[in-house]
Amino acid sequence: MSSRVFATALRRAATMARPTVMAAARPAVKQSFVKAATVSIKYKLSIGHSINSKQIVPTMQSRGMKTLDFGGSKETVYERSDVPKEKLLDTFKNDTIAVLGYGPQGRGQALNLRDNGVNVIIGQREGKTYQQAIEEGWVPGKNLFPVLDAVDKGTVVMNLLSDAFQKEIWPQMKPLLTPGKTLYFSHGFSIVYKDQTHIEPPEGVDVILVAPKGSGFTVRRLFQEGRGINSSFAVYKDASGHAKERTIALGIGIGSGYMYETTFEKEVYSDLFGERGVLMGAIQGLFQAQYEVLRANGHSPSEAFNETVEEATQSLYPLIGERGMDWMYSNCSTTAMRGALDWWKPFHDASKPVFEDLYRSVKDGSETARSLDRNSQPDYREKLEEELREIRESEIWRTGKTVRQLRPENAGKN
Repeated sequence: MSSRVFATALRRAATMARPTVMAAARPAVKQSFVKAATVSIKYKLSIGHSINSKQIVPTMQSRGMKTLDFGGSKETVYERSDVPKEKLLDTFKNDTIAVLGYGPQGRGQALNLRDNGVNVIIGQREGKTYQQAIEEGWVPGKNLFPVLDAVDKGTVVMNLLSDAFQKEIWPQMKPLLTPGKTLYFSHGFSIVYKDQTHIEPPEGVDVILVAPKGSGFTVRRLFQEGRGINSSFAVYKDASGHAKERTIALGIGIGSGYMYETTFEKEVYSDLFGERGVLMGAIQGLFQAQYEVLRANGHSPSEAFNETVEEATQSLYPLIGERGMDWMYSNCSTTAMRGALDWWKPFHDASKPVFEDLYRSVKDGSETARSLDRNSQPDYREKLEEELREIRESEIWRTGKTVRQLRPENAGKN
């Protein structure tokens, strides 16, 4: 969904609707969805201009729900302006939203909901993360509770615990999900792979999903910058008859800029596949392979890193995000463009079988079984740290740390 055609369709809609950048004339917007009018950032508008946020108050899009053509396939997109603050607060005026887990997603979504004026409580085990919640304004006994206490108190239960802990705590949690409540996920994992997780929601409960297409850190940061992340949403069970409307409202409340509909199954397949592929797993493999070949042929660590990672992340990938792959190509030298056009197909042909194997592994549950097994072991954190240390202490990423320090914006920082 983060494809060029998706971005192109949204830009086309933006051009047709051409929202006016407004200043403080929209105080309700400023108070609800934007609290960062003084944050010094650059907003890249779809028409190619750059506006400094110190000069404006970023606002919601003025366009709303519409059906767009994505490469010949029509889809309905729901946007932030479909759920103004008044509608958000009215939708959940009788609700207590219990966010389970104050990890990356739980923290980002909870803080955004709190800033939007929704009644939010946290369910979190004591420890380092619990202390972080206290430091960020959550008060034990008032809006910070043990996990099961939060489930009991909540009418909307946002299950953002780790997949492994969701499975572990489910037998105690299920009886507390009484008819009329809503069970919310940001990942289809536990529901789709219920033969392994044994998570089957009770009758009379809405079961919904909002899956931000990014980390919880990004969900929070974009919200603070007056922007919004794109998210998918799905309804698994509609016991109330209003599950879809409430899902969209909740998605906007957590910081989504626009939302598109999917299913629990499609969300989890695409998510597990994507993060193991291009988003994380494949990109690390490609970075490492190219770096090693350059080093083996006598290139210095800094040169190998700059040509492999720095130029990609600081120059070329932002161009792809802004306008698309062809636009990035057209803004490079003709020599670079020629080489890229000649070599992308061999890389495609070499990697596609790996991606096909990966998708089969996701679909048949092999990836789920491995994740649940590894992440349920008592020493999983120690083993995880060993694997991360191997990457962190490899030459490519030790070089990267030094290169990042050399960026002008990091001058003088440790």
